[in-house]
Amino acid sequence: MTAFNNYEDFIAARVQQLRSQKNISARKMSLSIGQNEGYITQIENKQNLPSMEGFLYICRYLEITPEEFFASDNQNPEMLRKMVEDIKTLTPGQIDSLNKTISEFKIANSLKK
Repeated sequence: MTAFNNYEDFIAARVQQLRSQKNISARKMSLSIGQNEGYITQIENKQNLPSMEGFLYICRYLEITPEEFFASDNQNPEMLRKMVEDIKTLTPGQIDSLNKTISEFKIANSLKK
């Protein structure tokens, strides 16, 4: 498989994943970004790739940055961004408590492996 096919697979899967998280139909998303009703379906089925402009419209519609789109380890960029914004409103003591809780979760997860 060529590198292009790998990118094509990634883009198709990522658009589908992010769109599904928002519970939006491919048709509705296509029309909302000013495209024909089958545009997103064609991308998700690897029949077409978006232009750079189309890609930016997709990101804007999904309320993510291009960087977040390609960060495949970030499965839910919108949620992570909201969490970061919420953390910014916490006191230093609350942030310390949150860090301790996260550390406990990480330990518990490592024990499950």
